Amino acid sequence: MLAQALVPIKSLIAAKSRLSRVLSPVERRDLALAMTEHVLSTLANHPDISAVTLVSDDPAVAALARKYGMNYWLESALGCSGLNAAIAHSCDVLFTQSSQPVVVLHSDLPCLEASDISTVLKHLQQKEGLVIVADRYGLGTNLLAFGAESRPEFSFGADSFSRHCTSAKKLGISVKVLRLAGVALDIDEPQDLELWMKRTKRKSENNVKPTSLSIAVCQQGAFMRQRYNG
Repeated sequence: MLAQALVPIKSLIAAKSRLSRVLSPVERRDLALAMTEHVLSTLANHPDISAVTLVSDDPAVAALARKYGMNYWLESALGCSGLNAAIAHSCDVLFTQSSQPVVVLHSDLPCLEASDISTVLKHLQQKEGLVIVADRYGLGTNLLAFGAESRPEFSFGADSFSRHCTSAKKLGISVKVLRLAGVALDIDEPQDLELWMKRTKRKSENNVKPTSLSIAVCQQGAFMRQRYNG
């Protein structure tokens, strides 16, 4: 099954403010950029993702779109306000251009793998409806996949997972919830960063290189600050 991907991206400079206790502003930007590049590279190299659209007002994201051969839409030019409205409008446009389903996902998923995308598309093809992947706490929504007939009401934000499930059922849309480790871990809080560090350490012990040097540097900076700051 071929699908198109939609990735809304906040300003990389202002990203990850909740990590300010353990990362400097430069490290936070480097972290956000490295994670975004990891997600975009994963999508760009997936054989079943036919096109990727990035929605952001950050000029750095426009440069990434050019680097990876992706579409770039200025969020401020969409004529709507807020993340959910921007996603809804973007999906409406995408469905006028193609009948392929849409995968909406965040850009801060450092453990995302091609197999995660394949699993999502496999279940979407088998059952259609709406595929939801929550964060590791089961509270937020890190990925949605759906066809035009199963387009949900977007409710990204605090406790979005339950709202997406509830609203879909009210609309008569069948829901498939997947638990995927590569999608569940997004980096918002210091404890998320520490868990990611542990996973990366295990991979390095198995001779799997980190995604990028920038990520490794950020991880080490966070690790030292957490230990020294208590």
